[in-house]
Amino acid sequence: MSVPPRAVQLNEANAFLKEHPEVLFVDLLIADMNGVVRGKRIERTSLHKVYEKGINLPASLFALDINGSTVESTGLGLDIGDADRICFPIPNTLSNEPWQKRPTAQLLMTMHELDGKPFFADPREVLRQVVEKFDAMGLTICAAFELEFYLIDQENVNGRPQPPRSPISGKRPHSTQVYLIDDLDEYVDCLQDILEGAKEQGIPADAIVKESAPAQFEVNLHHVADPIKACDYAVLLKRLIKNIAYDHEMDTTFMAKPYPGQAGNGLHVHISILDKDGKNIFASDDPQQNAALRHAIGGVLETMGASMAFLCPNVNSYRRFGAQFYVPNSPCWGLDNRTVALRVPTGSPEAVRIEQRVAGADANPYLLMAALLAGVHHGLTNEIEPGEPIEGNSYEQNEQSLPNNLRDALRELDDSEVMAKYISPDYIDIFVACKESELEEFEHSISDLEYNWYLHTV
Repeated sequence: MSVPPRAVQLNEANAFLKEHPEVLFVDLLIADMNGVVRGKRIERTSLHKVYEKGINLPASLFALDINGSTVESTGLGLDIGDADRICFPIPNTLSNEPWQKRPTAQLLMTMHELDGKPFFADPREVLRQVVEKFDAMGLTICAAFELEFYLIDQENVNGRPQPPRSPISGKRPHSTQVYLIDDLDEYVDCLQDILEGAKEQGIPADAIVKESAPAQFEVNLHHVADPIKACDYAVLLKRLIKNIAYDHEMDTTFMAKPYPGQAGNGLHVHISILDKDGKNIFASDDPQQNAALRHAIGGVLETMGASMAFLCPNVNSYRRFGAQFYVPNSPCWGLDNRTVALRVPTGSPEAVRIEQRVAGADANPYLLMAALLAGVHHGLTNEIEPGEPIEGNSYEQNEQSLPNNLRDALRELDDSEVMAKYISPDYIDIFVACKESELEEFEHSISDLEYNWYLHTV
Protein backbone atom coordinates (compact mmCIF):
# COMPACT_ATOMS: atom_id res chain seq x y z
CA MET A 1 0.00 0.00 0.00
CA SER A 2 1.38 3.47 -0.91
CA VAL A 3 2.20 5.96 1.82
CA PRO A 4 -0.24 8.93 1.99
CA PRO A 5 1.38 12.13 0.62
CA ARG A 6 0.99 13.99 3.93
CA ALA A 7 2.86 11.20 5.72
CA VAL A 8 5.63 11.40 3.14
CA GLN A 9 5.95 15.13 3.83
CA LEU A 10 5.97 14.54 7.58
CA ASN A 11 8.85 12.15 7.02
CA GLU A 12 10.61 14.98 5.18
CA ALA A 13 10.15 17.29 8.18
CA ASN A 14 11.26 14.61 10.65
CA ALA A 15 14.40 13.83 8.67
CA PHE A 16 15.33 17.50 8.30
CA LEU A 17 14.89 18.34 11.98
CA LYS A 18 16.85 15.25 12.98
CA GLU A 19 19.68 16.18 10.62
CA HIS A 20 19.66 19.82 11.75
CA PRO A 21 19.09 19.92 15.52
CA GLU A 22 20.60 23.42 15.57
CA VAL A 23 17.70 24.95 13.60
CA LEU A 24 15.61 27.25 15.80
CA PHE A 25 13.18 28.80 13.33
CA VAL A 26 11.59 28.09 9.95
CA ASP A 27 10.56 30.78 7.46
CA LEU A 28 7.39 29.86 5.56
CA LEU A 29 7.62 31.55 2.17
CA ILE A 30 5.18 32.31 -0.63
CA ALA A 31 5.79 34.52 -3.68
CA ASP A 32 3.16 37.16 -4.46
CA MET A 33 2.10 38.56 -7.84
CA ASN A 34 5.28 40.63 -8.09
CA GLY A 35 7.51 37.72 -7.12
CA VAL A 36 8.06 39.33 -3.71
CA VAL A 37 8.51 36.65 -1.05
CA ARG A 38 6.16 36.96 1.94
CA GLY A 39 5.10 34.62 4.74
CA LYS A 40 5.59 33.78 8.42
CA ARG A 41 8.40 32.70 10.75
CA ILE A 42 7.69 29.84 13.14
CA GLU A 43 9.62 27.97 15.81
CA ARG A 44 10.91 24.53 14.86
CA THR A 45 8.43 22.87 17.22
CA SER A 46 5.58 24.13 15.01
CA LEU A 47 6.90 22.62 11.78
CA HIS A 48 4.98 19.35 12.09
CA LYS A 49 1.74 21.26 12.53
CA VAL A 50 2.46 23.16 9.31
CA TYR A 51 2.89 19.89 7.41
CA GLU A 52 -0.26 18.43 8.95
CA LYS A 53 -2.63 21.40 8.82
CA GLY A 54 -0.95 24.17 6.82
CA ILE A 55 -1.02 27.84 7.80
CA ASN A 56 -3.56 30.55 7.16
CA LEU A 57 -2.75 33.64 5.10
CA PRO A 58 -5.20 36.12 3.56
CA ALA A 59 -6.21 35.72 -0.09
CA SER A 60 -5.37 39.41 -0.46
CA LEU A 61 -1.69 38.40 -0.44
CA PHE A 62 -2.16 37.94 -4.18
CA ALA A 63 -3.77 41.36 -4.59
CA LEU A 64 -0.83 43.38 -3.29
CA ASP A 65 0.86 46.09 -5.32
CA ILE A 66 4.61 46.58 -5.39
CA ASN A 67 4.38 48.57 -2.13
CA GLY A 68 2.52 45.80 -0.30
CA SER A 69 -0.87 47.57 -0.30
CA THR A 70 -4.04 45.67 -1.14
CA VAL A 71 -5.62 46.74 -4.44
CA GLU A 72 -9.31 46.61 -3.54
CA SER A 73 -10.51 46.61 -7.15
CA THR A 74 -9.27 42.99 -7.38
CA GLY A 75 -12.11 41.84 -5.13
CA LEU A 76 -9.70 39.89 -2.90
CA GLY A 77 -9.60 42.39 -0.05
CA LEU A 78 -12.45 43.94 1.91
CA ASP A 79 -15.06 42.58 -0.52
CA ILE A 80 -14.46 39.10 0.93
CA GLY A 81 -13.69 40.36 4.44
CA ASP A 82 -9.95 39.97 3.85
CA ALA A 83 -10.60 36.27 4.43
CA ASP A 84 -7.92 33.63 4.88
CA ARG A 85 -7.00 30.75 2.64
CA ILE A 86 -4.78 27.84 3.68
CA CYS A 87 -1.17 27.34 2.58
CA PHE A 88 0.57 23.96 2.42
CA PRO A 89 4.27 23.09 2.06
CA ILE A 90 5.79 22.39 -1.33
CA PRO A 91 7.70 19.09 -1.08
CA ASN A 92 11.49 19.15 -1.25
CA THR A 93 11.84 22.88 -0.56
CA LEU A 94 12.85 22.64 3.11
CA SER A 95 16.43 23.88 3.47
CA ASN A 96 18.75 25.98 5.61
CA GLU A 97 19.20 29.75 5.23
CA PRO A 98 23.01 30.01 5.19
CA TRP A 99 23.08 33.76 5.86
CA GLN A 100 21.25 33.64 9.22
CA LYS A 101 23.13 34.20 12.48
CA ARG A 102 20.43 32.28 14.36
CA PRO A 103 20.07 28.90 12.63
CA THR A 104 16.95 29.20 10.46
CA ALA A 105 15.41 27.07 7.74
CA GLN A 106 12.98 27.95 4.97
CA LEU A 107 10.03 26.22 3.33
CA LEU A 108 8.10 27.23 0.21
CA MET A 109 4.31 27.22 0.45
CA THR A 110 1.42 27.34 -2.00
CA MET A 111 -2.11 28.59 -1.33
CA HIS A 112 -5.32 26.51 -1.42
CA GLU A 113 -9.01 27.06 -0.91
CA LEU A 114 -10.36 25.90 2.44
CA ASP A 115 -11.71 22.76 0.74
CA GLY A 116 -8.19 21.88 -0.46
CA LYS A 117 -8.45 22.98 -4.09
CA PRO A 118 -5.54 25.11 -5.37
CA PHE A 119 -6.21 28.85 -5.07
CA PHE A 120 -6.62 30.30 -8.55
CA ALA A 121 -4.74 33.55 -7.84
CA ASP A 122 -1.50 31.92 -6.68
CA PRO A 123 0.96 32.48 -9.59
CA ARG A 124 2.31 28.98 -9.02
CA GLU A 125 -1.19 27.62 -9.67
CA VAL A 126 -1.50 29.82 -12.77
CA LEU A 127 1.60 28.09 -14.15
CA ARG A 128 0.49 24.61 -13.05
CA GLN A 129 -2.69 24.91 -15.11
CA VAL A 130 -0.65 25.65 -18.24
CA VAL A 131 1.77 22.81 -17.54
CA GLU A 132 -1.18 20.40 -17.26
CA LYS A 133 -1.86 20.92 -20.97
CA PHE A 134 1.58 19.51 -21.78
CA ASP A 135 1.07 16.64 -19.33
CA ALA A 136 -2.07 15.71 -21.27
CA MET A 137 0.05 15.49 -24.44
CA GLY A 138 2.64 13.25 -22.75
CA LEU A 139 5.24 16.03 -22.94
CA THR A 140 7.67 17.24 -20.27
CA ILE A 141 9.08 20.77 -20.16
CA CYS A 142 12.78 21.24 -19.45
CA ALA A 143 13.52 24.78 -18.30
CA ALA A 144 16.31 26.95 -16.95
CA PHE A 145 16.72 30.62 -16.08
CA GLU A 146 19.57 33.09 -16.47
CA LEU A 147 19.17 35.83 -13.88
CA GLU A 148 20.93 39.22 -14.07
CA PHE A 149 21.41 41.55 -11.12
CA TYR A 150 23.48 44.46 -9.87
CA LEU A 151 25.45 44.66 -6.67
CA ILE A 152 24.86 48.16 -5.30
CA ASP A 153 26.09 50.21 -2.37
CA GLN A 154 23.99 50.27 0.77
CA GLU A 155 24.15 54.08 0.62
CA ASN A 156 22.41 55.88 -2.23
CA VAL A 157 23.45 59.25 -3.65
CA ASN A 158 20.53 61.67 -3.83
CA GLY A 159 18.18 58.70 -3.72
CA ARG A 160 19.91 56.94 -6.61
CA PRO A 161 21.96 53.72 -6.54
CA GLN A 162 25.71 53.54 -7.01
CA PRO A 163 28.09 50.59 -7.44
CA PRO A 164 29.63 49.29 -4.21
CA ARG A 165 33.30 49.74 -3.43
CA SER A 166 35.34 46.68 -4.22
CA PRO A 167 36.35 44.81 -1.04
CA ILE A 168 39.74 44.25 -2.72
CA SER A 169 40.67 47.57 -4.32
CA GLY A 170 38.36 49.90 -2.39
CA LYS A 171 37.33 51.51 -5.69
CA ARG A 172 33.91 51.75 -7.29
CA PRO A 173 33.84 49.84 -10.58
CA HIS A 174 33.36 51.56 -13.92
CA SER A 175 33.98 48.61 -16.20
CA THR A 176 31.47 47.72 -18.91
CA GLN A 177 33.59 44.77 -20.06
CA VAL A 178 31.38 41.72 -20.36
CA TYR A 179 32.81 38.36 -19.14
CA LEU A 180 35.80 40.14 -17.52
CA ILE A 181 37.28 37.72 -14.97
CA ASP A 182 39.04 40.50 -13.05
CA ASP A 183 35.65 41.98 -12.14
CA LEU A 184 34.61 38.63 -10.68
CA ASP A 185 37.75 38.76 -8.53
CA GLU A 186 36.76 42.16 -7.13
CA TYR A 187 33.69 40.62 -5.44
CA VAL A 188 34.89 37.03 -5.24
CA ASP A 189 33.90 36.37 -1.62
CA CYS A 190 30.31 37.49 -2.11
CA LEU A 191 29.89 35.72 -5.44
CA GLN A 192 31.43 32.49 -4.18
CA ASP A 193 29.17 32.57 -1.12
CA ILE A 194 26.19 32.89 -3.47
CA LEU A 195 27.21 29.73 -5.34
CA GLU A 196 27.97 27.85 -2.12
CA GLY A 197 24.69 29.01 -0.57
CA ALA A 198 22.80 27.86 -3.65
CA LYS A 199 24.44 24.43 -3.38
CA GLU A 200 23.48 24.19 0.29
CA GLN A 201 19.87 25.01 -0.57
CA GLY A 202 19.74 22.61 -3.49
CA ILE A 203 19.44 25.40 -6.06
CA PRO A 204 21.21 24.28 -9.28
CA ALA A 205 23.25 27.43 -9.89
CA ASP A 206 26.30 26.37 -11.85
CA ALA A 207 27.99 29.60 -12.98
CA ILE A 208 28.32 33.34 -12.44
CA VAL A 209 29.49 35.64 -15.23
CA LYS A 210 30.30 39.33 -15.34
CA GLU A 211 27.76 41.27 -17.36
CA SER A 212 28.20 44.45 -19.40
CA ALA A 213 27.83 47.11 -16.68
CA PRO A 214 29.64 48.04 -13.44
CA ALA A 215 29.02 45.41 -10.73
CA GLN A 216 26.42 43.63 -12.88
CA PHE A 217 26.44 39.84 -12.87
CA GLU A 218 24.44 36.89 -14.17
CA VAL A 219 23.77 33.59 -12.43
CA ASN A 220 23.01 30.59 -14.64
CA LEU A 221 20.66 27.92 -13.35
CA HIS A 222 20.98 24.39 -14.70
CA HIS A 223 17.96 23.03 -16.56
CA VAL A 224 15.45 20.83 -14.76
CA ALA A 225 12.65 18.67 -16.19
CA ASP A 226 9.99 20.56 -14.24
CA PRO A 227 9.14 24.18 -15.16
CA ILE A 228 7.41 24.84 -11.83
CA LYS A 229 10.48 23.68 -9.94
CA ALA A 230 12.64 25.86 -12.21
CA CYS A 231 10.56 28.86 -11.11
CA ASP A 232 10.83 27.83 -7.45
CA TYR A 233 14.61 27.87 -7.86
CA ALA A 234 14.54 31.33 -9.47
CA VAL A 235 12.45 32.79 -6.62
CA LEU A 236 14.70 31.25 -3.97
CA LEU A 237 17.86 32.31 -5.79
CA LYS A 238 16.81 35.98 -5.77
CA ARG A 239 16.23 35.79 -2.01
CA LEU A 240 19.57 34.06 -1.49
CA ILE A 241 21.48 36.65 -3.54
CA LYS A 242 19.91 39.56 -1.65
CA ASN A 243 20.72 38.12 1.77
CA ILE A 244 24.25 36.93 0.95
CA ALA A 245 25.10 40.36 -0.50
CA TYR A 246 23.73 42.04 2.62
CA ASP A 247 26.01 39.88 4.74
CA HIS A 248 28.87 41.34 2.67
CA GLU A 249 27.64 44.89 3.43
CA MET A 250 26.19 45.35 -0.07
CA ASP A 251 22.71 45.52 -1.50
CA THR A 252 21.42 44.08 -4.75
CA THR A 253 18.80 45.10 -7.25
CA PHE A 254 16.84 43.12 -9.81
CA MET A 255 15.17 46.33 -11.01
CA ALA A 256 14.89 46.18 -14.79
CA LYS A 257 16.78 49.45 -15.39
CA PRO A 258 18.50 50.91 -12.33
CA TYR A 259 21.02 53.10 -14.21
CA PRO A 260 20.39 55.36 -17.22
CA GLY A 261 22.87 54.60 -19.96
CA GLN A 262 23.74 51.15 -18.65
CA ALA A 263 22.40 47.70 -19.43
CA GLY A 264 19.25 46.57 -17.68
CA ASN A 265 18.66 43.32 -15.81
CA GLY A 266 17.18 40.51 -17.89
CA LEU A 267 15.66 37.14 -17.06
CA HIS A 268 16.33 34.79 -19.96
CA VAL A 269 14.49 31.47 -20.12
CA HIS A 270 15.66 28.31 -21.89
CA ILE A 271 12.98 25.82 -22.92
CA SER A 272 13.13 22.35 -24.45
CA ILE A 273 10.46 19.63 -24.53
CA LEU A 274 10.85 15.91 -23.87
CA ASP A 275 8.56 13.23 -25.29
CA LYS A 276 7.42 10.11 -23.42
CA ASP A 277 10.78 8.46 -24.09
CA GLY A 278 12.76 11.43 -22.73
CA LYS A 279 13.87 12.62 -26.17
CA ASN A 280 14.11 16.33 -26.90
CA ILE A 281 11.51 16.96 -29.62
CA PHE A 282 13.47 20.06 -30.72
CA ALA A 283 16.67 18.05 -31.35
CA SER A 284 17.84 18.40 -34.95
CA ASP A 285 20.89 18.74 -37.14
CA ASP A 286 18.96 21.43 -39.01
CA PRO A 287 16.66 23.30 -36.58
CA GLN A 288 14.85 25.08 -39.40
CA GLN A 289 13.55 21.70 -40.58
CA ASN A 290 12.20 20.67 -37.17
CA ALA A 291 8.43 21.21 -37.34
CA ALA A 292 7.86 21.07 -33.56
CA LEU A 293 10.54 23.71 -32.96
CA ARG A 294 9.17 25.98 -35.70
CA HIS A 295 5.61 25.69 -34.44
CA ALA A 296 6.60 26.34 -30.82
CA ILE A 297 8.52 29.45 -31.90
CA GLY A 298 5.59 30.55 -34.07
CA GLY A 299 3.20 30.36 -31.14
CA VAL A 300 5.47 32.30 -28.80
CA LEU A 301 6.04 35.01 -31.39
CA GLU A 302 2.31 35.30 -32.09
CA THR A 303 1.46 35.70 -28.38
CA MET A 304 4.46 37.82 -27.40
CA GLY A 305 2.63 41.16 -27.54
CA ALA A 306 -0.16 39.82 -25.33
CA SER A 307 2.45 38.34 -22.96
CA MET A 308 4.47 41.52 -22.48
CA ALA A 309 2.71 42.56 -19.27
CA PHE A 310 3.92 39.31 -17.68
CA LEU A 311 7.41 39.58 -19.19
CA CYS A 312 7.78 43.27 -18.34
CA PRO A 313 5.33 43.97 -15.50
CA ASN A 314 6.46 47.36 -14.22
CA VAL A 315 6.75 50.94 -15.44
CA ASN A 316 10.52 50.72 -15.20
CA SER A 317 10.57 47.46 -17.21
CA TYR A 318 10.25 49.27 -20.52
CA ARG A 319 13.34 51.41 -19.96
CA ARG A 320 15.52 48.32 -20.65
CA PHE A 321 14.79 48.28 -24.34
CA GLY A 322 17.34 49.43 -26.88
CA ALA A 323 19.55 47.89 -29.53
CA GLN A 324 22.75 48.83 -27.73
CA PHE A 325 21.68 46.74 -24.72
CA TYR A 326 20.67 43.57 -26.59
CA VAL A 327 16.99 43.80 -25.60
CA PRO A 328 14.78 42.85 -28.56
CA ASN A 329 11.68 44.99 -29.11
CA SER A 330 10.04 43.00 -31.92
CA PRO A 331 8.83 39.38 -32.14
CA CYS A 332 11.55 37.68 -34.16
CA TRP A 333 13.76 34.60 -34.00
CA GLY A 334 17.13 33.39 -35.22
CA LEU A 335 19.76 30.69 -34.95
CA ASP A 336 22.45 31.50 -32.40
CA ASN A 337 21.60 35.21 -32.73
CA ARG A 338 21.54 37.38 -29.61
CA THR A 339 19.76 40.30 -31.28
CA VAL A 340 16.44 38.45 -31.58
CA ALA A 341 13.59 37.83 -29.15
CA LEU A 342 13.84 34.04 -29.45
CA ARG A 343 17.32 32.64 -29.92
CA VAL A 344 17.88 29.01 -30.87
CA PRO A 345 21.29 27.87 -29.57
CA THR A 346 22.86 25.44 -32.04
CA GLY A 347 25.81 24.02 -30.12
CA SER A 348 24.72 20.40 -30.61
CA PRO A 349 21.68 18.68 -32.15
CA GLU A 350 20.58 17.22 -28.79
CA ALA A 351 20.75 20.58 -27.01
CA VAL A 352 18.59 22.58 -29.44
CA ARG A 353 16.19 24.72 -27.43
CA ILE A 354 14.40 28.07 -27.33
CA GLU A 355 15.92 30.97 -25.39
CA GLN A 356 13.51 33.80 -24.60
CA ARG A 357 15.47 37.08 -24.28
CA VAL A 358 12.79 39.75 -23.74
CA ALA A 359 11.77 39.47 -20.07
CA GLY A 360 13.28 41.55 -17.29
CA ALA A 361 14.62 40.34 -13.95
CA ASP A 362 11.68 42.12 -12.31
CA ALA A 363 9.23 39.57 -13.79
CA ASN A 364 7.48 36.99 -11.63
CA PRO A 365 9.09 33.71 -12.83
CA TYR A 366 5.83 31.74 -12.56
CA LEU A 367 3.84 34.21 -14.65
CA LEU A 368 6.67 34.61 -17.16
CA MET A 369 6.89 30.84 -17.58
CA ALA A 370 3.09 30.52 -17.84
CA ALA A 371 2.96 33.10 -20.63
CA LEU A 372 5.88 31.51 -22.49
CA LEU A 373 4.47 27.98 -22.28
CA ALA A 374 1.03 29.23 -23.32
CA GLY A 375 2.66 30.47 -26.52
CA VAL A 376 4.53 27.19 -27.03
CA HIS A 377 1.37 25.12 -26.61
CA HIS A 378 -0.62 27.46 -28.85
CA GLY A 379 2.01 27.09 -31.56
CA LEU A 380 2.29 23.30 -31.30
CA THR A 381 -1.44 22.63 -31.36
CA ASN A 382 -2.15 25.10 -34.18
CA GLU A 383 1.03 24.41 -36.20
CA ILE A 384 1.90 28.09 -36.40
CA GLU A 385 4.82 28.93 -38.69
CA PRO A 386 7.24 31.58 -37.43
CA GLY A 387 8.49 32.96 -40.72
CA GLU A 388 12.13 33.03 -41.70
CA PRO A 389 14.84 33.36 -39.02
CA ILE A 390 16.71 36.63 -38.81
CA GLU A 391 20.33 36.63 -39.90
CA GLY A 392 22.55 39.44 -38.67
CA ASN A 393 21.40 42.46 -36.67
CA SER A 394 17.65 42.27 -36.10
CA TYR A 395 17.52 45.87 -34.88
CA GLU A 396 18.46 47.06 -38.35
CA GLN A 397 15.85 44.81 -40.03
CA ASN A 398 12.79 44.99 -37.72
CA GLU A 399 10.98 48.04 -36.40
CA GLN A 400 9.84 48.11 -32.78
CA SER A 401 6.40 46.48 -32.63
CA LEU A 402 6.05 45.05 -29.12
CA PRO A 403 4.31 47.25 -26.52
CA ASN A 404 6.82 49.81 -25.25
CA ASN A 405 4.94 50.87 -22.12
CA LEU A 406 2.96 49.18 -19.37
CA ARG A 407 -0.43 50.63 -20.27
CA ASP A 408 -0.33 49.28 -23.83
CA ALA A 409 0.94 45.92 -22.59
CA LEU A 410 -1.95 45.62 -20.13
CA ARG A 411 -4.44 46.45 -22.89
CA GLU A 412 -3.03 43.74 -25.16
CA LEU A 413 -3.17 41.17 -22.37
CA ASP A 414 -6.71 42.16 -21.41
CA ASP A 415 -7.89 41.88 -25.04
CA SER A 416 -6.13 38.61 -25.89
CA GLU A 417 -8.47 35.69 -26.61
CA VAL A 418 -5.53 33.30 -26.85
CA MET A 419 -4.07 34.14 -23.44
CA ALA A 420 -7.54 33.81 -21.87
CA LYS A 421 -7.58 30.17 -23.02
CA TYR A 422 -4.48 29.42 -20.94
CA ILE A 423 -4.63 31.86 -18.03
CA SER A 424 -7.92 32.31 -16.21
CA PRO A 425 -9.68 35.56 -17.18
CA ASP A 426 -10.40 36.00 -13.47
CA TYR A 427 -6.67 35.99 -12.80
CA ILE A 428 -5.94 38.33 -15.71
CA ASP A 429 -8.51 40.74 -14.24
CA ILE A 430 -6.70 40.69 -10.89
CA PHE A 431 -3.29 41.17 -12.47
CA VAL A 432 -4.47 44.04 -14.67
CA ALA A 433 -6.25 45.72 -11.74
CA CYS A 434 -3.09 45.64 -9.62
CA LYS A 435 -0.85 46.96 -12.37
CA GLU A 436 -3.31 49.66 -13.43
CA SER A 437 -3.43 50.81 -9.81
CA GLU A 438 0.37 51.10 -9.73
CA LEU A 439 0.36 52.87 -13.08
CA GLU A 440 -2.22 55.41 -11.90
CA GLU A 441 -0.16 56.20 -8.80
CA PHE A 442 2.99 56.56 -10.91
CA GLU A 443 1.32 58.89 -13.39
CA HIS A 444 0.03 61.12 -10.59
CA SER A 445 3.48 61.53 -9.05
CA ILE A 446 5.71 64.49 -9.95
CA SER A 447 9.30 63.62 -10.82
CA ASP A 448 12.48 65.57 -10.09
CA LEU A 449 12.91 66.03 -13.83
CA GLU A 450 9.56 67.80 -14.05
CA TYR A 451 10.63 70.23 -11.34
CA ASN A 452 13.96 70.79 -13.09
CA TRP A 453 12.26 71.44 -16.42
CA TYR A 454 9.17 73.39 -15.45
CA LEU A 455 9.30 74.89 -11.94
CA HIS A 456 11.10 78.11 -12.92
CA THR A 457 10.80 78.06 -16.70
CA VAL A 458 7.10 78.17 -17.54
